[in-house]
Amino acid sequence: MKSKLSSHTDEEYALPPTEALLAGTLALMTGCAQHSGPVRHRELMVGKVVSNLTELSQHPALSAPMRLLLGRLSARWLMELGAEMPSPGIAPLPEHRTLQ
Repeated sequence: MKSKLSSHTDEEYALPPTEALLAGTLALMTGCAQHSGPVRHRELMVGKVVSNLTELSQHPALSAPMRLLLGRLSARWLMELGAEMPSPGIAPLPEHRTLQ
């Protein structure tokens, strides 16, 4: 008899959308930390990290302290792109869609 774990060769999880976005963002952050390829590829990954963190920082299902933490992380990752740190209280990127 096969166990459920042995039937999956890929890392496959069923997550709610917000948690899936967070998991994907953590995977991108790990990829950025381990990246040794062309700079442009890393810049694209960092841009996506900033976008994801910004979206998560505006999500109403997350607690205010978590949204604040994610907003600060987004601002720090934005600095990786050579951009200036945004003023306190201002979102690092323009508002965009939020998960439902």
